Amino acid sequence: MKYILTLCLLFPLIVLCQSSFDQAEKLFEEGKLEQSQTIFQVVLKKDPSNLKANEYLGDIAGRNKSWDEAITYYGRLKQLKPSEANFFYKYGGALGMKALSVNKFRALGMIDEIKGSFEKAIELDAGHVESRWALIDLYIKLPRIVGGSETKAIRYSNELSKLSAVDGYLSRGHIEEYFKRYSSAEQQYKKGILSGYSKTGYQMLANLYKNKMNAPERAKIVLEEFRKKSNK
Repeated sequence: MKYILTLCLLFPLIVLCQSSFDQAEKLFEEGKLEQSQTIFQVVLKKDPSNLKANEYLGDIAGRNKSWDEAITYYGRLKQLKPSEANFFYKYGGALGMKALSVNKFRALGMIDEIKGSFEKAIELDAGHVESRWALIDLYIKLPRIVGGSETKAIRYSNELSKLSAVDGYLSRGHIEEYFKRYSSAEQQYKKGILSGYSKTGYQMLANLYKNKMNAPERAKIVLEEFRKKSNK
């Protein structure tokens, strides 16, 4: 009887929390971040271990470029569920963005934790595509003296090829483009487009033509081809 009474008292609260959460989620999807943030914070106050509320608040902080806040939420998620690869990926991403906003000496001290977060995500989920992309970007942009390595970037690109032909070609094109090997990048992007329908592939090839190869007309042709295929 006592158990039933307790359940009856808790049930309205559970329903109310779920209703509030659903409302906050809808507002988030509509891009009403400030309104959804307020509700998620109320949900979190009642249930500090709510994974989705923490994640949404971290995502909102990230969209607002409040990196310290995002790091706090994603760091909490790592502790609450250390088996979830995506939480490590998001934490590493927020750290990486924070590193771009601080002085170089402080940023250098963050590199190992950023790299380690992405590597942990891959350890937890062998098929984690986004973390490999992040590591590729990290290795090509870091100066060699502090761990930058094209060889390691290519290694992760090769791993992506085994998971997704499109991501393999596009990531290799991204590496080639970064090191100003534009003709090679062009071929990789074209292979990526041929291997699977990819809006990202068309956009990367168009940007290459427009911004690096001084060929805006070719960029227009690529985007027009994508538009036609999208409308089929």
